[in-house]
Amino acid sequence: MLKRAFVAPDPGRVRLRFASRAVLGIGLAVALCGPAGLSLVAAITGGLAALLALFTVTDPTVRGQAVTTALLPAVGLPVLALAAVLHDVPVARDAAFLAVVGAGVYARRWGPRGHSLGVFAFMTFFAAQFLHTVPGQLPELCAAVLLSIAASSAVRFGVWPYERRLPAPAAVAPPTGGTGLARITTRQATQATVGAGIALVVGQALSDQRWYWAVGATWWVFVNTTSRGETLVRGFRRFLGTVLGIVLGLVVALPLHGEPVATAVVVAAGVFGIFYAAAVSYTWMMLAVTVMASALYGLLGLLDPALLALRVTETAVGALGAVLAVLLVLPVTTHSVTDAWVERALRCVHLCTAEAAARLAGSETADPARRVVELEQILARVRLSLAPLVHPLSPLRARKGRARHVLELLDDCAREVRGLASVAADPEASHDARLVAACWRVESAVEALTAAPADGRPHPAETAAVPLGPGSEPVLAHLHALERALLELAVPLRGAARVPAAA
Repeated sequence: MLKRAFVAPDPGRVRLRFASRAVLGIGLAVALCGPAGLSLVAAITGGLAALLALFTVTDPTVRGQAVTTALLPAVGLPVLALAAVLHDVPVARDAAFLAVVGAGVYARRWGPRGHSLGVFAFMTFFAAQFLHTVPGQLPELCAAVLLSIAASSAVRFGVWPYERRLPAPAAVAPPTGGTGLARITTRQATQATVGAGIALVVGQALSDQRWYWAVGATWWVFVNTTSRGETLVRGFRRFLGTVLGIVLGLVVALPLHGEPVATAVVVAAGVFGIFYAAAVSYTWMMLAVTVMASALYGLLGLLDPALLALRVTETAVGALGAVLAVLLVLPVTTHSVTDAWVERALRCVHLCTAEAAARLAGSETADPARRVVELEQILARVRLSLAPLVHPLSPLRARKGRARHVLELLDDCAREVRGLASVAADPEASHDARLVAACWRVESAVEALTAAPADGRPHPAETAAVPLGPGSEPVLAHLHALERALLELAVPLRGAARVPAAA
């Protein structure tokens, strides 16, 4: 796990730039709060706003990112005002918090922008509980949010706009089709609200001051998950990361006693760790979050071992609330979600091959490389959806074996598709009719894999493959290996009944 977080490949050093820019942007935002005459509480609020603006805004284009960033205050400031006004009205405050939870998850149906705005709304309400915000503080807190988002945006879009030099990633939306309760985002919004309600009640029984930690734990368990299996694994990783972070916080943050310079260094290291580890290890990201939060509590003069122990307990309560919700309330099975993503991966293989065939046939507009990028994104989501089945603690050996086999074969498909796209991009590539015929056979295999057995189409195992000799051109070798991998996928994919998800 440690190797995956810090030694994992970082093509183009994107994660390193992502984390370094975050430290610069958030540091600038907090630094400007001082000369502006804002309090420590306002500076912390502004720093959190800058962090969220840099972390959660993930639109595929720079223009889209700028629009979403500009919309953050329009969502966050009214929520902040609501939380402050309801500070001394617990029942109304709790009901409003649960409504924000449900709306924030429901907003994911509108893609990356809905997700970003939903997260920002929730975290604004959460921060108001963390800082015990009252109406009299609203003017300076709103000023801090606006100033900090402007500062972090200046760094992101002006000082260090590295995304402009990167190809725009294809937008890969999660399977959210259907209506009403058949839609996954509707189910998740219901689950998150119920889970947060459980966490809120139990969390308040444990502490009437820090209960919001439990609700926060429930919320973040639901972020970027779809099925109950993904949610269970994420809940475990969140708890593990929090425990490890508490231990490190006792060693690093507690001895500082809120000393400003040293605390600022620890917070900066925590910010870097959050952004650098997020893409590869949720556990290590949560460790960084916990250490950063511990340092901030020290800066506020509130840190002690009992508070850290309470943090662990509240996190466990929040994770348990999420687990109960996904198991008992409108569950979305791991298999249904996995099937939807696997089918999308196979369809993308189909499109990659079709683009390559068109390119080999002489089309100048066909671009298989673009489809390869999309395939890589979809495969990352397949790995996430299969994570519960291949987890070391999973007791389902047969399913674990099938899941690993599917991942291996899909990786084989991706490797051959990359090779095929590379060869097809060569202007001297052969336009041999055999190449186009082989591409069509691959497409037929994909069609057979993704078709329901009752529709009369042949299964992949029934699709005849024309053997291609070892002396064939490289593209024929890629196509032959791709076809073989698709034929082998029939075994794990057809080996058990599946209930397709709406996609």
